[in-house]
Amino acid sequence: MRRSSSVLLCSLLALSPLLHTGCGPRTVMPFTAEADDPDYRRGKELLRMGREQEALAQFLRLIDQRGGAAAESHLEAGILYHKHIKDPIAAIYHYRRYRELSPGTEQARLVLQSIDACIRDFARTLPAQPLDNQVDRTDLMDAVDRLQRENLQLKEQLAGARAAVLDTTRQAAAGPGLTVSPGWDVEPSQGGYTADAAGTGAAARGAEPEYAAPVGVSPVPSTPAPAAPVVAAPVAPPPAPAPARRHVVAKGDTLQSISLRYYGTRSRFRDIYAANRDIMPNEGTLRIGMELKIP
Repeated sequence: MRRSSSVLLCSLLALSPLLHTGCGPRTVMPFTAEADDPDYRRGKELLRMGREQEALAQFLRLIDQRGGAAAESHLEAGILYHKHIKDPIAAIYHYRRYRELSPGTEQARLVLQSIDACIRDFARTLPAQPLDNQVDRTDLMDAVDRLQRENLQLKEQLAGARAAVLDTTRQAAAGPGLTVSPGWDVEPSQGGYTADAAGTGAAARGAEPEYAAPVGVSPVPSTPAPAAPVVAAPVAPPPAPAPARRHVVAKGDTLQSISLRYYGTRSRFRDIYAANRDIMPNEGTLRIGMELKIP
């Protein structure tokens, strides 16, 4: 019995190298060069044919097959998301993966510029417009200062016009050669004067008194001149409303750039948005081909 056990133990020890070799992990074959991969070449061919969505699916499939280690496919996917699908967040992810897999190259430096462009594109979709706030605030303050100055000038002009109209009306009511002092009311239609609150200098209505020049009133002829008619200044008709302008949104347009084009400043982009609320639920819904009203 002991002899049988010894023989069995020796047999197992002799077979152990073979058993270890058969059960060990298999060697993983390395991938071929990415540029030679059939899926990558198929994706590039679809790009040349203008079939961007199918090309993107091909590159994403290759990235998944290689466990994410597909630098060129990440680059192609980032460009497609950035330029064609207009998804800056997805584009940033693939651009950064490319830089991680291919650091220190000239292409990696260019990809960094593309990442910055994607960040700006995403910021423009936010309601607050964070990257343009400082510029818009400066333009807005300039506009407020200008409007305040114009408002003050209009008030001064209005006060001067009122004073001129009041002086013309008083002179026309008093008649030529008559100076009115405080405390006296002139009644040209009655041919005389009405006493002031103290009751001094009153003339009988309808009589023909010999006028003595009271204090504050210059002598006038015995027959008063008729009052000059008051001619109302002609009122200019209101200006005709300007025809509404239209703008068709093109590639690269933003509300700020449209405001700069029509008003010379970015600060009026919210006026354009307010005039087009019927087709724009929010400031980030600007689409190519959309026809905007320019107030």
